[in-house]
Amino acid sequence: MSYQRRRSSVTKGLVNQHIDRHKFFSAIIGLLLSASFYSPAGLAEPASGEAPDFTLASHRGPNMRLQEQRGDVIMLNFWASWCGPCRIEMPILDELHERFEVAGFKVIGVNVDSEPAKAERLLSELNLQFPILFDPKGDVSERYKVEAMPSTLLIDRDGQIRYRHEGYKPGYEELYRAEISELISE
Repeated sequence: MSYQRRRSSVTKGLVNQHIDRHKFFSAIIGLLLSASFYSPAGLAEPASGEAPDFTLASHRGPNMRLQEQRGDVIMLNFWASWCGPCRIEMPILDELHERFEVAGFKVIGVNVDSEPAKAERLLSELNLQFPILFDPKGDVSERYKVEAMPSTLLIDRDGQIRYRHEGYKPGYEELYRAEISELISE
């Protein structure tokens, strides 16, 4: 083979490697970008199993036991005072609680701060209407396998966990409304 042909063949090979590498990196960048613009609907994890029962101290009023809430659709929201997305989400959850309460729906917030006084300070600013419970030792959040703040579970009237959401971004409330409507109509 002549020098010119070999050089041309090597050049084509290098160009093809460059194109293949370019396609590979373009595909990776495309995947990363599409992941950053995901739909909230993609974040709902269908869940199943009976919601573990618990009794926790309440921000206002007596202790609350989950099993005594059977017959209502429950949104169980685990949150912490240091969690920025939690602070944004809580007024939205309060609106959902007020809107759907007459249909047998309740939001129950479970604060996981080891010092409830930190949560109390935030609660005094927010003036929420839904019940807030305290899990300072993390026993309940551990039983629910909470790994992210906030974590939200939707529990049907029979005490079965139906949906699980981890984290919060604006727009999730649309998904919450759809899931709540589905569960209260069952």
